[in-house]
Amino acid sequence: MTLKDARERRVRTGGIELCVAELGDPGRPTVVLVHGYPDSKEVWSEVAARLAADFHVVLYDVRGHGRSTAPKPLRGGFTLAKLTDDFLAVADAVSPDRPVHLVGHDWGSVQSWEFVTVERTRGRIASFTSMSGPSLDHFGHWIDARVKRPTPRRVGQLLGQGAKSWYVYLLHTPVLPELAWRGPLGKRWPKLLERAEKVPAGDYPTATLPSDAAHGAWLYRDNVRPRLRRPRPNAVAHVPVQLITPQGDAFLSERLYDDLERWVPRLTRRTLPAKHWVPCTRPDQLARWIEEFVTSVDQGEPSPGGDGRHADRFAGQLALVTGAGSGIGRATALALAAAGARVVAVDRDAGTAARTAELALAAGASGAWAETVDVSDEHAMEKLAERVHREYGVVDVLVNNAGIGVSGSFFTTTPDDWRRVLDVNLWGVIHGCRLFGARMAERGQGGHIVNIASAAAFQPSRALPAYSTSKAAVLMLSECLRAELASEDIGVTAVCPGIVNTNITSTTRFTGVDETEARRRQERSSQLYGKRNYPPEKVARAILDAVAENRAVVPVTPEARGAYLLSRFVPGALRKLARVQPKL
Repeated sequence: MTLKDARERRVRTGGIELCVAELGDPGRPTVVLVHGYPDSKEVWSEVAARLAADFHVVLYDVRGHGRSTAPKPLRGGFTLAKLTDDFLAVADAVSPDRPVHLVGHDWGSVQSWEFVTVERTRGRIASFTSMSGPSLDHFGHWIDARVKRPTPRRVGQLLGQGAKSWYVYLLHTPVLPELAWRGPLGKRWPKLLERAEKVPAGDYPTATLPSDAAHGAWLYRDNVRPRLRRPRPNAVAHVPVQLITPQGDAFLSERLYDDLERWVPRLTRRTLPAKHWVPCTRPDQLARWIEEFVTSVDQGEPSPGGDGRHADRFAGQLALVTGAGSGIGRATALALAAAGARVVAVDRDAGTAARTAELALAAGASGAWAETVDVSDEHAMEKLAERVHREYGVVDVLVNNAGIGVSGSFFTTTPDDWRRVLDVNLWGVIHGCRLFGARMAERGQGGHIVNIASAAAFQPSRALPAYSTSKAAVLMLSECLRAELASEDIGVTAVCPGIVNTNITSTTRFTGVDETEARRRQERSSQLYGKRNYPPEKVARAILDAVAENRAVVPVTPEARGAYLLSRFVPGALRKLARVQPKL
């Protein structure tokens, strides 16, 4: 279902007509999407299409935009009070007997904050999802607090937001904005959005853009200065609010929302690694978060998202972890689950993969499934990718963790040993990046790939030539992919742990010795790793931090960080250290 399939009606209010579009079953909960500046309702096309299967979705062109009529005169015709009248008229027309769930972006969010904080709308709104648009009242108090009690940090916040608000000053100038939008800016705006915001070409923006933008300048002129000068002291939301903050928003600082709990008793926070126009660039994630939030409010359940440190970042996202049956893989799957992600636990051992999926559900995952595959098997990985994309969707976070160990000198390491370690440690990563990363890029909504390398990637060792070579290749592959996929908003991170207490030592092959000696070395290595006792859960936390911060290379454990610094600044010291024969 698309916006072209929508049912349209005209709603009269205050001497104007609003163009209202509806998708989905009117018997289901109603979700009202309110667009921003200089948009029309078509900015919500992709999100609306995804929500229509489960909700009654309503979109309307704000007065003076799209196919709604404009007030006459324009001055004074766009006040927040009149915009509230419009919303109530739409809500009464499309859902007269039940409160609606409200979603706003940009100026759609600004006006929606008015709707959820004034008394006359109480009982007509069930919940509010806000993105890229603060309450003018909250903003006014935010400014006032920093002006009256300045500190270096607060002054920096004021100056930072002041620089981001450059366009607001321009929109207050007479005539010039209208001339620009009806002239060259209106013609170039679609291409500017494509280049700067990576908004895909399509039905948005519509042909009404120049007049929409010219009329919409009065949103700012009628409201910004009066409300910022005299913000209401009681602008407290009377409904649950979900705040979605794009981390790369060029127009709004994240610091604007630092004090939001003061105004919103029931607040759920979300963050997205995206720019301002998230309805166009991240429709999958937005639709998922809106669906989860609306459902939780309707059912009277706690807000979704898990209780982990990164619940605001990973909730609802689809994460796939290879080698998830134990060690770092299982710890990472559970950390993602605690943050509310949906988890696909992949391992060559069906039993341990199933156990990880069970633990993930108990930890808070919004969905968890087990899959069995040998990551070195190209055809098996292709089938896995097809199944995952068909049954669960496009992966948002991919963690290529599966790996094996091989220890022994270069001349005792056979070609079969080399093939085995490269097939799993390197080709397994290549298969994962190629099959799941390609779908991320094709979807065009960003994502993140984590490749588990090792401190051995930058620390030469006479005892680990095959293993170190495989991990060094993973590190370089990650760096190359990071450069290539940056234009697709897909981050790539190489995580390089040192000595971590996992069971990799019990499966490591020791070359050049008989079976008895190999077992002894395995036991000895396991004892050493056990005494070091660096838990895989710490590596998992570092992985989630790295994804949230989009870091390129992450050494984990003190010895890994030390070796990484030496490799960058004193590589000769590492080369000398590599000559030492380790005692096992």
